[in-house]
Amino acid sequence: MPTRVPKPEDFDDLSSSLKFALTYPEVPETTTAILIIFHGLGDSEAAFTTFAKSINLPGVLAISVRGVSPLPPALLGLPDSAAPVNHFHWGDDLTLSPSTGDLDPDPGYTKAVDLVLGKLIRETLISKCGWDTRDMLLFGFGQGGSLALGLASKLRGPLSERITNVTNAEPAAAAAAAEGENTAFKGVVSIGGPLPASTIPTLSAREKARSPALVCHGRASEALDDDALEVLRKEFVDVRDVKWQKPDDGMPGSREEMLPIMKFFAERLANEF
Repeated sequence: MPTRVPKPEDFDDLSSSLKFALTYPEVPETTTAILIIFHGLGDSEAAFTTFAKSINLPGVLAISVRGVSPLPPALLGLPDSAAPVNHFHWGDDLTLSPSTGDLDPDPGYTKAVDLVLGKLIRETLISKCGWDTRDMLLFGFGQGGSLALGLASKLRGPLSERITNVTNAEPAAAAAAAEGENTAFKGVVSIGGPLPASTIPTLSAREKARSPALVCHGRASEALDDDALEVLRKEFVDVRDVKWQKPDDGMPGSREEMLPIMKFFAERLANEF
């Protein structure tokens, strides 16, 4: 199927289950890649739509996605009757970690994976518009970074549990999987988000995920510590680690902090895969 630039109406079937904003290149017809952006816990797609415009990657259609569930009003100090406005999350649930008392960093991502990987990527961008995951970059911050890595973890070679998922698919989809298509993303960037254990295939003989991954974090990061980085290296073929001088995992606040990300984007966009 020939690749074509996705039109807003291509996403109409998603409008009731997934909210997002599209940022096209200045000339939409020049689109050669897609960047899918996931915000952090308690945020929305609005700020990251601005981020997509500010980095202005040439020939890239950016899709800034809203978290699949609103944060409970109580967590925001609001009455239970308050309606969610700009505070969403990606997890199946929000639970407290018994060891730290903080929100569990791996709340399960089944709903988000089903909607983003199943509906947005496979049904819309691939089946309807003819794209391949190898044309897609993922970028996420915090919990959104964990989702981005988790989606990349779901795409593995023929020893992964992904093949189980396509055995009942249409013949064309099964053939694509057999030929190695749609088994890796062009690249994935996570800022301060570790790989969730719930997104790692359970097969002991699994292949490593082949999506090149860049993880950025502060020098005192608790989320992307040595153990979390070791898990990533165990599960991904290509992991690049950027440790900023600042202690926290906030979004890049300077040219120096943003430069490794832009270099990674440039490298991946120049590479066929």
